[in-house]
Amino acid sequence: MCGRFALHANPQVIALQFGLASNPEVASRYNIAPTSDVLVVRAGDGAPHAARVRWGLVPRWAKDPSIAAKLNNARAETVAEKPSFRDAFRRRRCLVPASGFFEWKSEAGRKQPYYIHPAQDELFGFAGLWEGWRGADGVLETCAIVTTDANAQMRAIHDRMPVIIARNDYARWLDCASGGDVRDLLRPCAPETIAVRRVGRAVNNARNESPQLIEPEVA
Repeated sequence: MCGRFALHANPQVIALQFGLASNPEVASRYNIAPTSDVLVVRAGDGAPHAARVRWGLVPRWAKDPSIAAKLNNARAETVAEKPSFRDAFRRRRCLVPASGFFEWKSEAGRKQPYYIHPAQDELFGFAGLWEGWRGADGVLETCAIVTTDANAQMRAIHDRMPVIIARNDYARWLDCASGGDVRDLLRPCAPETIAVRRVGRAVNNARNESPQLIEPEVA
């Protein structure tokens, strides 16, 4: 699964890696949790563009937005068939830029957090889906992050991880107009793509927000 992540890159770096025509307006965040507004990259006319949406997908057919609490992640194995996600998977795919994400491992009866970040590129591009739900106050745009089996390095911590799209596959993932099959992209990234470090338990509280959350834990 993916329950928390961070995005603290320079906007110029985000624009460069994702091919944006202009720098996105984004503040550094170190403990992004579901229901937060997050930056996504979507296909545009001629070039991808950035948008702000809420993390936790609300399908168009939902009666109310409370369903989002259960739909912050979409499993790669069922995303093409599950009613909550299948239309977005066909028509509204996006990328979620991330500097890294957190996962927890049970150690000595306590949840120990680890921070997983890129070993090579500046940023991860998580496979995402987005939707527009119309309510009494207008259109609410939301997203979900697609997850898959853990790769060999992640497996020691957790059995799931976000689908991380390679840079040379960004355009293909975002291209919903051609109707091309992208299910082969829904796989764990290569172990050497990621680096892992143990961090302090302050990140366990979603209200905590500081650069110290991603620093290595001091023994």
